[in-house]
Amino acid sequence: MERRKFIKYSAAAFTAAMFSGVARAEEKMEVQNKLSDEKSKGNKMKIVVLTGSPRSNGNSACLAEQFIKGAQENGHEVFRFDCAFKRVEPCRACNRCGMNGTCIYDDDFVKLRPHLISADVVVFATPMYYFGVSTQLKRVIDRFYAINGQIKGSPKKAAFLMTYADTSRKEAEPMLLHYRTLLDYLGWTSVGEVIASGVWTAGSVRNTEYPQQAYRLGKSL
Repeated sequence: MERRKFIKYSAAAFTAAMFSGVARAEEKMEVQNKLSDEKSKGNKMKIVVLTGSPRSNGNSACLAEQFIKGAQENGHEVFRFDCAFKRVEPCRACNRCGMNGTCIYDDDFVKLRPHLISADVVVFATPMYYFGVSTQLKRVIDRFYAINGQIKGSPKKAAFLMTYADTSRKEAEPMLLHYRTLLDYLGWTSVGEVIASGVWTAGSVRNTEYPQQAYRLGKSL
């Protein structure tokens, strides 16, 4: 073969091989990206965060914000429901719902209901009010009764974010027992608890390590 033709064919072959290699690399990258996206979607969870404080800048609200930040950074979908700023009537034990039906009330719980049913994780954030969860959060928990048949025994996870003014661990135990008993009944699994003691005035928790703990908990999901 003449030298000129040899060079011409060699250059053409090199160019074809180069583009073929680039094409294969691009194809491989596309497949990897697709697998990565599918993996990401597969790990994506629906999280419902229930806040119980009537103070929008309160300490438990701060923990909820940090938890949400961590969870969203991991690509999870978060629905936040601020119980104190919603119209949620207390359960009146009429049993109209039959523990698995339409509640007699047409209030803001109707909007929360489908999110609770489809959630992978439910987070309870509350201050201590007279040694128990806030009334605003308790109203929402009591209304779980109407969806009991759809949430009991489901493979959900839960987390508990709690703040209180005193520093005695003993005083926090009743609320923790309530949370754990609720999960035991529902068959849910706890992924963690952040118990912030010694915080009283609004925002004082921000000067502690507890917001970072809440962030790490959300990030760990």
